[in-house]
This record gives sequence, structure tokens and C-alpha cells, in this order.
Amino acid sequence: MMILDADIKAQLAQYLQLMEGDVLLKVSAGSDDVSRDMLALVDELATMSPNIKVEKTQLQRTPSFSVNRIGEDTGVTFAGTPLGHEFTSLVLALLQVSGRAPKVDQKVIDQVKSIQGEYHFESYISLSCHNCPDVVQALNLMSILNPGITHTMIDGAVFKEEVESKEIMAVPTIFLNGEPFGSGRMTLEEILAKMGNGPDASELSDKDPYDVLVVGGGPAGASAAIYAARKGIRTGIVAERFGGQVMDTMGIENFISVKYTEGRKLVASLEEHLKEYDIDVINLQRAKRLEKKDLIEVELENGAVLKSKTVILSTGARWRNIGVPGEAEFKNKGVAYCPHCDGPLFEGKHVAVIGGGNSGIEAAIDLAGIVKHVTVLEFMPELKADAVLQERLYSLPNVTVLKNVQTKEITGTDKVNGISYIDRETGEEQHIELQGVFVQIGLVPNTEWVCETIECNRFGEIIVDKHGATNIPGVFAAGDCTDSAYKQIIISMGSGATAALGAFDYLIRN
Repeated sequence: MMILDADIKAQLAQYLQLMEGDVLLKVSAGSDDVSRDMLALVDELATMSPNIKVEKTQLQRTPSFSVNRIGEDTGVTFAGTPLGHEFTSLVLALLQVSGRAPKVDQKVIDQVKSIQGEYHFESYISLSCHNCPDVVQALNLMSILNPGITHTMIDGAVFKEEVESKEIMAVPTIFLNGEPFGSGRMTLEEILAKMGNGPDASELSDKDPYDVLVVGGGPAGASAAIYAARKGIRTGIVAERFGGQVMDTMGIENFISVKYTEGRKLVASLEEHLKEYDIDVINLQRAKRLEKKDLIEVELENGAVLKSKTVILSTGARWRNIGVPGEAEFKNKGVAYCPHCDGPLFEGKHVAVIGGGNSGIEAAIDLAGIVKHVTVLEFMPELKADAVLQERLYSLPNVTVLKNVQTKEITGTDKVNGISYIDRETGEEQHIELQGVFVQIGLVPNTEWVCETIECNRFGEIIVDKHGATNIPGVFAAGDCTDSAYKQIIISMGSGATAALGAFDYLIRN
């Protein structure tokens, strides 16, 4: 029985030639279909490389197999058959267990190796999940580097009873020593920080002052840092999560000159571009205070204080959530926040738009030209959008407007299949079958920590001039955290460049 097609086998053969030592696969299989597929995969791997040995055994879960050095349990286990998005995780595990060095910063490797104690991780995944491999690969690597750490990848579709008993509703979900640890995409650095193994505050505070310090690592921040570094000045960038909101964006079709890309790919390109320059990148750190003294000081939540002659704030914004059951579970599985980005994916389908303000009604008009039908849900008795927008909306044949309704739940199985709402006048509950829900109740800028120091408008957006300057000399801002008219990746990048040039001009004159 062949599990791998000819193309994949040809690629795999090249990778397996990179193995540096022998690997033992310990297999625990039953008589079920998944066990048969898993055995076929393992046997196929063994025929492809003399470095791969196979041994039957009994592991905690069946079907599963572990990837080990000869004579030593490495702690890397796959419960299920790691195909689909997880095939790369399997290939990397084979290479790294064989002795091939991982492409990870030495500082991070040292951090992993220095962890003391016993840590048993379990990650619940789906083979169709594009965020899961990041988590699986990070935890596998930690297990390979540190004998006190183990990791088991569990395919939720194979171990359904376990998933139900633990009430797991989204993937990836991570357990540590039997207790919930985290969910959603996490990088190796994020996992380490959550375990309390992030960089030391004193190590960050000892850094020399920057000429330009960028706070925020989305498209605006990356653009600002690159533009500043190209001027040959000392540049730093500090970010809670490199890539920001773009990390959660599936398809991007409006980034001019690139017909189609995905959020993670774009962020990887930004990171690659940043590495071309001498930019001090400080990741997984959140800023909590900004103060102008001789230099501008930015205090981080871990207590470290960074100093710079100029600062560019590019902390972005987050979508305002409705906070109902199903919203988080089906994010990127039918729940969307950007009609410009995600609208075309719902062509010919029935969708809902939650929100009757300008952004909601603009989204509904926009979507009506693409999808089969749009239902607008507004909490208040009347729409809040401008009259001209309402007029346009009501002229469309494929739009239904529901006013004075409260969204109760977004329903679905593996993706959205409907929405339940309550008529606020009668108290009756109704349900609509549909495939997509666009939440359009506004953005929340990530500026709570800075609005007491810097002038913001009533929405919490930082007010900037045409050079990206704020009301504090030497402090600039760019992207979705500012009062810019439109929130788009390409606009954020442009404003990041503007702010960097503004900061450079300020340095020359002061």
C-alpha cells in the first residue's frame, strides 16, 4: 500500500539524504484504518532510507509512533498519521533527531537546553490546520534539544473521545503536564516566554540608546525600521508579536504587484527583509509606558527600559470582538473581519455582516457584489451609517437588514454554518443558515498605554501630521494605531516609511 504519491516521494528522497545518523521509529499500531495508513507510511519511509529503522512497541496511544535516536527516547511522538500540513513536521523531526542542526538562533537553542525539570507537552491538531505545524515543530525541537521535555502531536480527528472529554473546540490546543497551556499559533520564542524563559529585563535595559526605536512589528513597523536602517542610523524594533494582525490573515489579494499571498508568507518576507539590515529586533515584548526625558524612554512590561532619540509607534489595532460563542472557534473558518481581504473567498455564498455603522454597511455593499446574499444584523433600532450609504444598501436586491437584534451565537462544526440572534423587541430567538460572518463593529487601536502621554482622538487613535509626527517632539506614529483614514496593509507600509523619513529629518535638525 502506497501512502505517498510520486512527487512527494521524489522530494522526500532528497530530504532523507540529509540525515546525519540513524533514527528508530517505535510504532504502536492496531487493526484500524488509521493504524494501517500509519504503518504503510512508516514502512515506506524505512524503504527510502537506510538510516530509518522500525520497531513494534506499545505506546500510550494507539495508533502512534515515536521518533528516536538509537538507544535513546527523544520524546517526539506522532499520534495519528502526520500527513497534510503536518508532513513537514515529520520530515523535520527525522532530520533533527538524526543530528541535523535546526535553523534556529543559537541563543534560543541555549535557552531550550537550559530549562530544568520535566515538561510533557501534548498538542491537539488538525491535519488541515495551517497554524498547527508551527506549534508541533517548536515543541518537537524542544524535545529533541532537552531530555526533560517530551511532546506528542495528537490528530483530533483520530482521537475524538479524548478531544471531547477535554472540550477542545479549536486547534492547535496545547496541554502541559495534563493542564491547558495555550491555543492558537505560537512560535518557539512565544512558548519559551510563556514558560518564563524569555530574555532578562536587565539584558534589555543595558542596550545602548537608539537613534530610532520602532514599537510594533506589523507592516508599518517593519517598513519604518527598514527605512530608518537604510539611513545608516542605529535602529531597534520591539514587538509583542512580529507580523501583528497580518499573521491571522489567510488570503491577501490586494497587495499591489503580488496577485495572491498569505499573511504568514508576507510576514516571513518582512522578517527576511529586516534581517538584511543591522536592526536590533526584540520580539515578544509589550510596551507599557513612554516618557520624554533627555532621551525618549519606553518601558516594557518585563520592567526593561529602552532609550532612543526618536520613537515610531506602530502598535496597530485589533478587531473589536462581539464576544459570542463560536466567534473565536471559527475565526478564519467562516468568521472574518476584513471584507476587502476575505470577501472574494465567499463568492456565491450567504454571509452575515454584524454592525450597522459606516464600516458595516460599506462591507455589506462591498460583499453584495460578490456573494449570493448578505444579512445585516444591527443591535440598535436604527442603522448608524450615513444616509447615502443606507440608501445604496436598500437599493440592493440581495441584502436583508435586521435591526434591533442581538447576536447570540455563531454556529458550525469544522466551519461556520449559521448564526443565531434574539429579536430584542419580542425576545424570540431565530437562526439563519449561512457560510460566513463578517464582524464589523470597528477596530480598537492598541494605544491604551500611550494616550495619556500623546494626543489621541476619541477613538483612541494617535493624531499625526503629514510627516507622521505626534504632538510630542521626536515621537512619530504609523499604521492602524493612527488616525489614518483607511486601515490597509499597503497604506500602513507607506505610513511607516513616512514616519521613518520624518524621524530622520527630525534627527538632522535637532
